[in-house]
Amino acid sequence: MKHIIAFAGSNSTTSINKQLARYASGLVEGAKAEVLDLNDFDVPLFSTDLEKSMGGQPENAHKLFNKIKEADGIVISLAEHNGAYASVFKNLFDWISRIEAKTFLGKPMLLMATSPGARGGQSVLTIAEDRFPRHEADIVGVFSLPQFGNNFSEGKITNKELNDQLLVEVDKFQNAL
Repeated sequence: MKHIIAFAGSNSTTSINKQLARYASGLVEGAKAEVLDLNDFDVPLFSTDLEKSMGGQPENAHKLFNKIKEADGIVISLAEHNGAYASVFKNLFDWISRIEAKTFLGKPMLLMATSPGARGGQSVLTIAEDRFPRHEADIVGVFSLPQFGNNFSEGKITNKELNDQLLVEVDKFQNAL
């Protein structure tokens, strides 16, 4: 059985992106999904001076990178803050990329975002679609869920058309595992 990791690019305890990542990863057949919480991988604010004084990267950055190494695939739903990554994700990403520049190791990735607004995190998706392949992400599916509060309830997408769109992307991801 394949092993996938799923997480939100957020540290909010009520993260709508974590809810979406959990839902989407549960749709992948023939895989065991491990849903991660970025709060379990707390690291200091990245700086090269700190990295030098610490003699490398923090243990929690290595722990998250090891989760990526051990997984067959990655489901990620990015929170959008001011049109870009949430700072908690960007900070972890910076640390992990110092461990290995090819951060995502060629693993198949289902890349998603959601937001309360009508654009569904499109800005952060655009940034990630451009940036992640440079870190060896194999983005096989992309999905945006607009207006989370209107389209997601009781742990699932309630809008049939949007759910059908997600199922197409999940199928692409599943086939790439």
